[in-house]
Amino acid sequence: MNPTLFTRRQALVSGTRLAAASLLAASSFRSLVRAASTGSSARRVFDIRDYGAVGDGTTLDTAAIQRAIDEANAAGGGAQVLIRGGHRYLIGPIELKAGIEFHLADDAELLVGTDPQLFGTRAAVSANAAHGLRITGTGTINGRSPEFMDHFDAENEWWRPKAFRPRLVTLTGCKDLEIRDITLSQAPSWTLHLLGCEHTLVDGIKIRNQLDVPNCDGIDPDHCRDLEIKNCHIACGDDAIVVKTTRQGASYGPSSNIRVHDCVIETQDSGVKIGTETTHDISDVRFERCEIKTSCRGLCIQLRDEGNVSNVEFRDITFVARYYSDPWWGRGEAISFTAIPRTPTTKVGTMSDIRVVNVTGRAENSVRVCGSTQSRAHDIRLENVDVTLDRSTKYKGGLWDNRPTTAVAGLEEHGNPGYSIQHADKVTLKNCRLAWGQNRPDYFTHALEAEDVTGLEYPGFTGDAAHPERDKAIAVL
Repeated sequence: MNPTLFTRRQALVSGTRLAAASLLAASSFRSLVRAASTGSSARRVFDIRDYGAVGDGTTLDTAAIQRAIDEANAAGGGAQVLIRGGHRYLIGPIELKAGIEFHLADDAELLVGTDPQLFGTRAAVSANAAHGLRITGTGTINGRSPEFMDHFDAENEWWRPKAFRPRLVTLTGCKDLEIRDITLSQAPSWTLHLLGCEHTLVDGIKIRNQLDVPNCDGIDPDHCRDLEIKNCHIACGDDAIVVKTTRQGASYGPSSNIRVHDCVIETQDSGVKIGTETTHDISDVRFERCEIKTSCRGLCIQLRDEGNVSNVEFRDITFVARYYSDPWWGRGEAISFTAIPRTPTTKVGTMSDIRVVNVTGRAENSVRVCGSTQSRAHDIRLENVDVTLDRSTKYKGGLWDNRPTTAVAGLEEHGNPGYSIQHADKVTLKNCRLAWGQNRPDYFTHALEAEDVTGLEYPGFTGDAAHPERDKAIAVL
């Protein structure tokens, strides 16, 4: 037979074989791509669409996603749960498991359901002792905070939540944890709560919350150790990055060896913070190379409980701190480090070995380092700190904000010096500067004021009183 001539039947058979070969090649190529992304040819991909997820934004896809998670966990080998882009998946609470990659591809979006009966007390996304868990991708987990709000309180300038609102992501007791690149948006309450986690990396995530929703913290490392947070962009109403040791997680021990760097922050509360929950020790914490675009306090330590806070460094940070409405804690302080008992009977821990280096910002209230008669701060060093104080908002000034406490007044009327040091020992301000802006109310006072302080040194300090005709530049009381 002429090899260049085919019968119709031969052509059909040949075409079928070619098509099959093409499908096999395409399948092999997809497998190779998947393997290349993990460096392992053994890893399997569990596509939630294969488990019945619809992704139309109205059909509840919780069960389908959970089946994919459970089977990926059983398969092992770092199996990937794939949330494909181009879809919005409505979810109730889902529980991530150990040894999987939970991957939100492209523009995939998980929409949190708003029916309280779905949740109980669970977060929208949770994990418990899920060692080796990875959460990756460029998709979004959307907490739909507007739908958990009751009404806008115009007098206090914030939203009043309904009786129920879930936390967005809570990961408990996980080791070798990685969270990378995803977006977390519109959290109704805390956004990313890391409780008792160890050996954790949070890299390049974005948090996009409403700035006028209370308690929607950005990232809360709580009783965590060996943690790095970097390259994150955070916008949230409450504290942006805050290291804690809450009473609920006491069994997980102290928080230590935590590094936060190269983050951009916007908040109506504290930019980078330790506390207020300090029921166990917090130590070896470093915040560096962060930009705080707006906050009610730039840098903050609020020690209110029995734990000790030590060996903490803030370095190479720029900030803006201003007043917001009264319900928000913080009165525009540039820096606020306070050790004040939560109640009259609280045995508060100590705050020591705190360093602030190469920090620059504008604020409406003081740099404040304040121990207490029960717990004196000691070994505090500020070096190359450059602060400009100016009033720019309409809210009442001339206050210290001591909240939360019932041991002393929550809001205390007090003049605002540039730098205020109280109830402290061995404090150094090296090459620090204070400048005043154009708006200088009467309650702006000294450049530096020290009260009940021993071992105070301020080599290279520069700054005048806000009202030099009335006050001295430096007042040691």
